[in-house]
Amino acid sequence: MRPIRVFRDVKLKRPIQIVVRPDRPDDLFVVEQPGRVLVLDRRTPTESKATVFLDIRPEVRMKHNEEGLLSMAFSPDVETDATFYLYYTASSPRRAVLSRFKIAADGTADPESEEVLLEVAQPFGNHNGGTVLVGPDGMLYLAVGDGGAANDPMGHGQNLGTLLATVLRIDPSGKEGDRAYKIPADNPFVASDEAKPEIWAYGLRNIWRMSFDRETGELWAGDVGQNQWEEIDLIRKGGNYGWRYREGTHKFGRDTPPEESVFIDPVVDYPRSDGISVTGGFVYRGKARPAAVGVYLYADYQSGRIWGLRAEGGELIEGPKEIARLRNSLISSFGEDADGELWLCTFEGDAMSGEGAIWRFTGPLERSVADAGDVKTP
Repeated sequence: MRPIRVFRDVKLKRPIQIVVRPDRPDDLFVVEQPGRVLVLDRRTPTESKATVFLDIRPEVRMKHNEEGLLSMAFSPDVETDATFYLYYTASSPRRAVLSRFKIAADGTADPESEEVLLEVAQPFGNHNGGTVLVGPDGMLYLAVGDGGAANDPMGHGQNLGTLLATVLRIDPSGKEGDRAYKIPADNPFVASDEAKPEIWAYGLRNIWRMSFDRETGELWAGDVGQNQWEEIDLIRKGGNYGWRYREGTHKFGRDTPPEESVFIDPVVDYPRSDGISVTGGFVYRGKARPAAVGVYLYADYQSGRIWGLRAEGGELIEGPKEIARLRNSLISSFGEDADGELWLCTFEGDAMSGEGAIWRFTGPLERSVADAGDVKTP
């Protein structure tokens, strides 16, 4: 399964997500970090035509490399409710914003329709997390980083009294009290006076991309490490993933966790010799490569390596094995189209130049993950 570059003549500025709209399956919505969303037709990958769906660049704060328009998700009922969600960083004060928007009659986004659902103060410019998803249960899931700097200096990772360092789960179908959303009654910490009721899981440093397996409903995430280890996690209700006591499965720092602490191990972690910043991916559920069905594909932003693994119930059963490597490309995100086929977006050359590219997966993956050989892409 080898990624092939497509849409070569489309000019992209730091593309960081590829999203599909349920009622328009042939359109790929490409999120640009500075604050735009472009639309490409997956049926014509050799053509250089893109349209602008959204432009909120004046509203987006991007003074740090990890700030910007970070994620987008469409309502599963977008055909009737014309709704989508954005997660982005903003200024005065520095904060992360989760908002709901409407689609205008002409088919483009209506920036004036913004309804802010949730805001999270950000003490530093980095570690904003950055994936919003509508789950198979209709709830809205959001990954929020630990607030930034290094070493979690404010101890957010193990503090249930903050929304930082978590995955949140809210019900966007209505309002509750002074909230622009409802708290699901089955969230794990709703009965605790010391915990934020929005929290679904915690102890997470800075998830960069998470996705639901469209068949099993499992929530996969890539959590970016500090100095030595990157990890892939299955996010579970009420789960504590160990940050900042742990980095991957390894002890971090000098602090000793309380004896009663129970941490969920990652499915896999990898050292800095393999890469420096994990990019979470998807479980492949497409039809083009039957032997790859059920393989979770993920990557490293810096090294360009792409791996595949199989797991059952959070336990690794096969792999991980390097499937491909993109040289001179920084892998910012995966995308899954309506047919379950996978795409990539990357920064090309110097990351700060902002030039981007789109790739789609093709080629064979007809052997097991464990036996698949490396494919080097120049």
